[in-house]
Amino acid sequence: MKATFDQLRAQQPQLFSAAAVAIAPRAMQDMAVIVAAIESVIALPAFQERVLAQAPAIARLPARARGAFLGYDFHLTDDGPKLIEINTNAGGGLLNAYLLAEHGRAEEGARVRDDFVAMFREEWRLERGAAPLRRIAIVDENPAGQFLAPEFALFRELFEEHGIAAVIAGPGELVVAGGGLVHAGEPVDLIYNRLTDFSLDSPANAHLRAVFEAGGVVVTPHPRAHALYADKRNLMLLSDAAVLQAFGVDEATQRTLLAGIPRTVAVDPEKEADFWVDRKRWFFKPPAGFGSRAAYRGDKLTRRVFEEILHGGYIAQEIAPPSEHVVQVGDEAQRMKADIRCYVYAGRIQLVAARLYQGQTTNFRTPGGGFAPAFAD
Repeated sequence: MKATFDQLRAQQPQLFSAAAVAIAPRAMQDMAVIVAAIESVIALPAFQERVLAQAPAIARLPARARGAFLGYDFHLTDDGPKLIEINTNAGGGLLNAYLLAEHGRAEEGARVRDDFVAMFREEWRLERGAAPLRRIAIVDENPAGQFLAPEFALFRELFEEHGIAAVIAGPGELVVAGGGLVHAGEPVDLIYNRLTDFSLDSPANAHLRAVFEAGGVVVTPHPRAHALYADKRNLMLLSDAAVLQAFGVDEATQRTLLAGIPRTVAVDPEKEADFWVDRKRWFFKPPAGFGSRAAYRGDKLTRRVFEEILHGGYIAQEIAPPSEHVVQVGDEAQRMKADIRCYVYAGRIQLVAARLYQGQTTNFRTPGGGFAPAFAD
């Protein structure tokens, strides 16, 4: 498998930085505390009732599986870590597990990979009990054309190394049969969902949706996980003292959340003048966005884009500037920004990694930038 990783790294060097990011142990601890605080609130029936009421119907289906690969993204500020957003099906986890070996931590990387496999086995166990997990389909729209397609190949090898058959497929390659899904004539037990159609609304995913709704296949992460964790409107609840109080959140957890999550509000067209005047204070995001798409720093806004934001159901989050790190690129030292991603399952941080970049948001186009391991120092 390392040979595959080395080949992928040579083919797509823009994915990886040669640098590593040092994080103060206190910041590592603070991120873990914030993650635990968020998980405790998301577990509350009052929070779930409030969030699922505005979610698609498919997200209200009961689910025992927790949802694989939550990505808690932080900026490290002078006032401590600030949670920027949470993503489901967060990419890069396996790439970063392999990257650890390049920094002398091969054993740690192997442990993380084993942890990832155990996560999928646990998702299966939660839904199917003691039944054997035989085949996983790694599913994305046009998987060969995806930016992180190299990671799909690594996952297939990882699963097969652990005795689980695996395929990489687009939704159109899955066929309904006997109440389940098959690929090339073989039944699929579990779908590792890399689709960005989070509620499976696309006509291309209608058959997948129907089988999932009928309980014929296990999907992770699933629509309910996205609604509970990754809908950015949830950040408005998690950063609002009055809402947290109404949910019955204890005072210590409230303090953690209010300090660790930048204030997030709905963009109200009736407050157009206020938002425009204070635009440099805000980062504007669509509620179901991902990969920094259609997200804008207020100080970079044109009036035309601002008009689209006003009527696009956006949220506005107070800007928490990312930390900056000096990275050697060739013969030059370059200053780069860092987003810190905690890969989380069942409330536990499995891996911490950085994405180094220049510009407004992470882009994997900055020479010398890309994924980088993050170590406590």
